[in-house]
Amino acid sequence: MTTVTIELADQVFADIRYNPEQLAKEMRLTAAATWYEQGKISQEVAATLAGLNRTDFLLALARMGKDSFQVDFADLDRELARD
Repeated sequence: MTTVTIELADQVFADIRYNPEQLAKEMRLTAAATWYEQGKISQEVAATLAGLNRTDFLLALARMGKDSFQVDFADLDRELARD
C-alpha cells in the first residue's frame, strides 16, 4: 500500500474542526465521490478509496446530495431509440 503525505497549515484543522484522522477520512470520501461523479473511477473503486463498502459509499453519496448512479445520456438515448 502506498502512503500519500500532504502538509496543511494548523489553521485548517482549527477552521474545519477536524483532527488529522477525521480530515484524512473526509478528504478520501470527497475525492472518491468527486472522481466517481466525474466518471474517472467505478463505484467499487470509489468505495474502496473512501474506505467504505459499496452500500455505505452509496449512503454517503446520498448524504452529500450526490447522484448514486451515473447515467450516460448518449447511451440512454441509443437504448431508448432501439425500442
